[in-house]
Amino acid sequence: MLNRDNPVPLYYQLELILKENIESGVWNENEKIPSEHDLSKQYGVSRVTVRAVLTKFVNDGFLYRIQGKGTYVSAPKIVTSNVSYTGIREQLEAQGFNTTTKVIQITEIEANASVRKRLDLDEGNDSVIFIERVRFVNDIPFSLHRSYLPKFIGASIDEDQLIDEQLCVILSRDYGLNRARVVETLESTTGDSYETSLLGINSNYPLLLLQDIIYSSSGVAFEYSKVLFRGDKMKMKFEYTNQ
Repeated sequence: MLNRDNPVPLYYQLELILKENIESGVWNENEKIPSEHDLSKQYGVSRVTVRAVLTKFVNDGFLYRIQGKGTYVSAPKIVTSNVSYTGIREQLEAQGFNTTTKVIQITEIEANASVRKRLDLDEGNDSVIFIERVRFVNDIPFSLHRSYLPKFIGASIDEDQLIDEQLCVILSRDYGLNRARVVETLESTTGDSYETSLLGINSNYPLLLLQDIIYSSSGVAFEYSKVLFRGDKMKMKFEYTNQ
């Protein structure tokens, strides 16, 4: 029960209790949870407070709503490790998930200043190959991948290759480009209307943006990638060992 003598706000106490119900299995995956009215009555708080907590959980991916039916517990998030050295597709399939790839476009574009800087392109060398694809897990959109490659590398890559194989495998096998160094950033974000439509989500869904600049053993940047992961579907795990 909520402790009204506790200086911790009631809505935060309620949030902790409901999260524990989800994580401990009191409410199981795809199970309908009590209504706002019932939760309000059970914990002695207003429906406004209950609604705010449930909305937060929906936005964070712990719950989902079905119009006219109620609120349900989402499937647990997929846990992956650092994707710089083990591709996301390889990790997902190792966990038993069925993955498919839809190629949106492979096209030559003029690189903007940001892409030129990251790929260390010479002045006047503005053309890059832009590859955009959506990865599905068990037929549900999971991530949106955008890669920028120097033209001399990516011009011969075709759609069929990317459907069947990871880009990193193609670059290693066909071009001898192996990852020797990666500069990586990870941040939370939201998507624009185009991105959310490809991922099949609403505009307020949380996303994780992973950006990589990948270098060969000779120090050449041969790929700049931006990957948007659905924050309601994915959790990234990092593990470090002191040497």
